[in-house]
This record gives sequence, structure tokens and C-alpha cells, in this order.
Amino acid sequence: MTAITIRGGTLISASDQHRADLRIEDGHVVAIGDVPASGDEIDAGGLLIMPGMVDTHVHLMDPGDTEREDFIHGTSAAAARGVTTIIEHTHSHPIRSVKDLDDKIGHLAGRANVDFGLAAHVWPDMVGEIAALVEAGVAFFKIFTCHTHGVPGLDTARLATALRSISAVGSRCLVHNEDEALTADAEARLKALGRVDPELLIEWRSREAELVAVASTATILLGAGAVATFAHVSNPAVLDVIDAFRQLGGDIAAEACPQYFAIDENEVAEAGALRKFTPPARIRDEGDRSAMWDAVRLGRFSHFSTDHAPSTLLQKTGTDFWEAPFGLPGLDTTLPFLIDAALAGHLSLSEIVRLYATAPAARYRLPKGVIAIGGDADLVMVDPESTWTVQNKEIISKAGWSPYSGRTFRGRVVATYLRGVEIAKDGACHDLRTGTFIRPSGVDRQ
Repeated sequence: MTAITIRGGTLISASDQHRADLRIEDGHVVAIGDVPASGDEIDAGGLLIMPGMVDTHVHLMDPGDTEREDFIHGTSAAAARGVTTIIEHTHSHPIRSVKDLDDKIGHLAGRANVDFGLAAHVWPDMVGEIAALVEAGVAFFKIFTCHTHGVPGLDTARLATALRSISAVGSRCLVHNEDEALTADAEARLKALGRVDPELLIEWRSREAELVAVASTATILLGAGAVATFAHVSNPAVLDVIDAFRQLGGDIAAEACPQYFAIDENEVAEAGALRKFTPPARIRDEGDRSAMWDAVRLGRFSHFSTDHAPSTLLQKTGTDFWEAPFGLPGLDTTLPFLIDAALAGHLSLSEIVRLYATAPAARYRLPKGVIAIGGDADLVMVDPESTWTVQNKEIISKAGWSPYSGRTFRGRVVATYLRGVEIAKDGACHDLRTGTFIRPSGVDRQ
């Protein structure tokens, strides 16, 4: 039996924080409180101890073309920054059938440093695969309402069919909401004008396109009785629409991502494709930024995730703005960003745990995101008195850069444990590759 005692740390849960010891045996928490001395001990005095974070919106490209990212690098970045569970899906090699899922699980054996669930894509002509994929253990279904990343969008009729099918088998979905007609019309108009400047992004992927798609999707969702998360909600106006449909009975989670709190709309003019993601950044001034944090404190956002969608510097800058890929790297920086935000007073430490561990795990029915007796000993230790300055040369993701390069975060992840085994220390992953595929609770494939 392997056993360790972590002594003297401050445990942070989704509801409170207190000093306590932890006893871990064979990968599980067996005691919390005043634990008698025995076996190996770790001094956590002065440190915060949180559940390992659960990031439910990650793109790691495996299998397929992994020049941008792969499971080894991506999960190494996750481990080094306190994320112990991810849910992954890649647009370039999507899961659309049970065979796709089985092939991917086989491919990923020995390639993950954290535990992982896998999401499937809904393809317009493959809605019939949904029930079998749920039985096989997919975490959720990704849906686009517009053609993006090479993935076809669903029109309203196909969206209704997909949502009814997902609801019928008790699964859930993650929806990228931008209106196809509005984005396509804007793209054609801007290209006809010969626009190639980065500022075109704000007109191309407009606020109206997001709002129209959110309202349309929510309307269909109500009729279908489906459970959905609306991905990367970019501004409070979208939350107003979501809140209205929640009051009508819609089961809608609003996903937050750091880029919509940290990156200003005008940065795209300065950094070009290094700030190209969609929906784009919406912050225009400090009032916008404050409104986003107000929404966090009021509980209007359900959880945080990264939407980790990396590309290398060459891929981002080696072509014109239209052709440069969407997306930002984020696994290296999301928990540090949130810890810094908490220490600056934007949210509490307990809210970090709720928003980036407990709530996303519960939303997708994963047995993770809490420190509890009998549960997996997935932990992250944080030194609140230390700092970390982001530098591109220290980014573990294959992207090799961060939009936050040069920014100093207060609070530093000093160690990460997966089922009681240290998988990262002082910013470096041990590359043990002990991560395993996990299915949602209640899904037990025979």
C-alpha cells in the first residue's frame, strides 16, 4: 500500500477554506483533519491545497496532424499548472462514430499525463451515431451553428434533430454559437472590399452573430428538453439572453474563458492573428472588464475552461489574417490567471474551485473536482506568496507562446498530484503518462 500524509496546508473547497491534513492511500483520500503521523509526510505549511482542476474544453489534435499540439505536450502543460482532468475534442480529426472513439482511445494509450474524457462532434449526416456514442462513453457532443475550423455548422432544423437525439439518451452538448448567415455575409462583404487588416475580425464575427445564435439555440433547446453548455460566452449581453431562457426552464450552462476577461478588443490591431479567436475579445474599456467580473461574482457563469486551441507562432504569422488559424493556447496559464485574479479580489479562492473544478466536473458527470474521503487524490498545491512571470520559453504547450507573455501572476502552482502521485513540481511535468480515459458517471460500457 502506498500512503502519504500532506500536513499543514489550507484546504480550499467550493464553499470554504480551512487548515487540515490529508491522508492518501492507494490513490484515494482516506482522512481529512488532524491525521496521526505515519508513513511519508509532505509539509504543506503556507500552501493552499485545491482539488485538481477540471478543464472541459480542450483541443490537443491527437490523432492527426500534431504540429500545433499533441496529448503529451498538452497534458504536460495541464499537469504543470494544476489541471488533472480534461475533456478533449479535436476538430481536425473528430470523433463521429464508435469506431472513431475506440481508435482514439487506443491511440492515446501512454500519451496522457492527466485523466481525460473525450467529446464527439455532431456531423449533419451522422446524427444517428449519437446513442451508440453515449453508450460508448463520450463526455458530450460538440455542436457548431456555423462553419468553423473545418467543421460544418448545423442549420436550425438539423440542430433541433440533434438536440432531441441528445436529450433522448440523457447526454449533453457544448454549443459554439455564431450565426452562419451573418458571419458568411460579413466575410463575403469584407473580402469584396479587399480587407486584410486584423480589425476585420470584430466586424466578421460580430456581437450580433453570437447573440442571434444564442437566442436561436436556446429556443430550440427548450423544445427539445436538452442539456447544453454555451461555449466561450464573450460578454454580459449574451448572459442576459441565457438568463432569460433559464427562467423559462432551459438547462443552459454559460462557459467562461480567461481571454474574455484579460484581452482587450483593440489588441487584435496590434498583435494580429496572435489575438485571432472566435467569438473575438469584447472588452473595450474597464467598464466592460468590471461587468464580466461582476457576472462571475453573481454566479451568472457556470464554469471556466480554457478552450485551449494552440497554433505555433509560424502558423499564426506565416500567412494572411484570413488564413491564420483561430484559437489561443491556455492550459499553461488558466489556473495561474484565476489565482492572480482571486488574490486581486475579483473572485474568491473558493470560487476558483467551484468554477474550474467542482462545477465543470458535475456538469459532465465526472467523479472529479472535489477533495473528499474515498475520492481520487487529485490535488494541486499553490504558494500564494510566490509569483510567476509568463515567458514564451517556459510555455510547455507545443504552441511555444502565450498571449500573456510578460505578465506576472501572483500565486504559483508548486505541485500537482494525480491519484496521490506527484506528476508535476515547480512548473515541470514529470511526464509519467499515467492519465487514463474516464467515462461520465452512469455510463458503463459492456
